[in-house]
Amino acid sequence: MLGKRIRRAFGIGVLGLAPLILPVAFAGVANAHGYTNNPPSRSYHCKLGNVSNCGPIQWEPQSVEGPKGFPSRGPNDGQLCAANHRAFAPLDDQSKAWPKTTLTSGQQFEFVWTLTAAHATSKFHYYVTKNGWNPNQPLTRSQLELEPFLTVPFNGQRPPFTVRHTGTLPAGKTGHHMIYAVWDVADTTNAFYSCSDINFR
Repeated sequence: MLGKRIRRAFGIGVLGLAPLILPVAFAGVANAHGYTNNPPSRSYHCKLGNVSNCGPIQWEPQSVEGPKGFPSRGPNDGQLCAANHRAFAPLDDQSKAWPKTTLTSGQQFEFVWTLTAAHATSKFHYYVTKNGWNPNQPLTRSQLELEPFLTVPFNGQRPPFTVRHTGTLPAGKTGHHMIYAVWDVADTTNAFYSCSDINFR
């Protein structure tokens, strides 16, 4: 009788823990999607250990997912790089020593995304900061040229796990700028966002 009560109590205890265990076990799976690695995004630099104190984004650089519709909708100003994720807030920290990729303004460039889940896709689109933007403040729409300098339509097709497309970099840029890359998923209300620090020459 005592043994039966102990087994029953143990079973109830395990069932009680299940809601706590399952989210931890599957958290990384549900949110696995994609990031830019050319030019390297801030989340990718965190993954590589090029920047310290990044928080959990260093283990899941593919998870910068937020509402789509940028620039009219999407993440809030000041939280564009983290896509409104409080846990990923270090991505919006302009005081960090983010490595800059040197690119030539006005030249052709191959953009590369690494995907861990190849969602049906509406498009990829790319934005750049305005001349005279303030690199000491978190990124906002007012600091970006809101006409994309490159748009790559996918019309609902599923991309490969490595996405490559070539476009012309914006002309008339010098020094430190940021490229804001957006991947719009076709069959959900979300998109994926990547911030890359650029040194234009």
